[in-house]
Amino acid sequence: MTLKRCAFLALGMLVLAGLSFCFAPAAAQSSPRLLSIVKRIYPVPHTKAPLEKDLNAYLLVYFKDETHSIYLATSTDGYTFSDVNGGNPVLLGKDIAEQKGVRDPHMMRGPDNAFYLSMTDLHIFGQKEGFRTTEWQRPGDQYGWGNNRALVLMKSYDLIHWTHAIVRIDQLFPSLDIGCAWAPETIFDPVKKKLMVYFTTRIGAGPNFMVYSYANDAFTTLETEPRRLFTYPKDNVNTIDGDITKVGDTYHLFYVAHDKPGNIRHAASNKINEGYVYEPQKIDPESVGAEAPNLWRRNGTDTYVLMYDVFGANPHNMGFSETTDFLHYKNLGRFNEGGSPMKTTNFSGPKHGAVMSITVDELRRLRGYFNQ
Repeated sequence: MTLKRCAFLALGMLVLAGLSFCFAPAAAQSSPRLLSIVKRIYPVPHTKAPLEKDLNAYLLVYFKDETHSIYLATSTDGYTFSDVNGGNPVLLGKDIAEQKGVRDPHMMRGPDNAFYLSMTDLHIFGQKEGFRTTEWQRPGDQYGWGNNRALVLMKSYDLIHWTHAIVRIDQLFPSLDIGCAWAPETIFDPVKKKLMVYFTTRIGAGPNFMVYSYANDAFTTLETEPRRLFTYPKDNVNTIDGDITKVGDTYHLFYVAHDKPGNIRHAASNKINEGYVYEPQKIDPESVGAEAPNLWRRNGTDTYVLMYDVFGANPHNMGFSETTDFLHYKNLGRFNEGGSPMKTTNFSGPKHGAVMSITVDELRRLRGYFNQ
């Protein structure tokens, strides 16, 4: 073979290789990561809930109306929060809910060092999105606006791998004829040594009120018939979105009353599930509608932050107030608004969320998972 022919063949091979490269199909872009749903989880041996001095970070769980899905954001100072998944959901409502959408997430740490995540199984745009043919899951004249019948309960030991259960309240307690099951939250009852799940419900299309029940250890169902948590002095006023925090020997209940004035109210008791004393004053500083109160403590201090969903703002936003005595509240404003110390870096429009304290190691594990 002559040198000239060899050169010609070599050139031809390079051209073909180049054409092959040009026309090779592009690699598919990977979708944003999601938390892992598994059948079983296992506690880490010889671990307990972290000491207070080790809680140096914060975790915010929230949802968005646009997706009816769950998001997570973290902070190291309790003022500036960054979404761990670049503003993308970490759990898709269509994957985990009977109604193909979720709302009102809440997360807490149990004494077993497990994380407990609860949310409302409800898609308010389900008909528009093609998930059902009717406006609501059941007739609105019988069961009211936003009627649903299930909660979603999830449990994890590492914030990454979660068990999952759709809990049909109507099937567990058919005699109640519930119109809704909204905004579940969880707190540990030190007397019964059980997780107490409390949420908003109603009988048929009647006024909303708050109830409590006790979950099984696996956090896959409720074991006791729901009982009323708090009685508002006016029977016809809706009370929703309860949030309970124990400070010292006192349980502080923040909730929403659809009264005049409305928005956020406070009641206190020395018992976890009864004896809450009505207080008439409105707590939040907002002149527009606010709901979904959530109380969390600034790590290492006696200062508590009350967060709430200012749904009446356009665009909607989270608002914040601080207190040390549950009598006086300092208005911190809303996320990213002028004069407010509360910031987000890579997301906007969070709705009905909750903040809990985590360790720096837990923060790094969560961020590392989504940054792989």
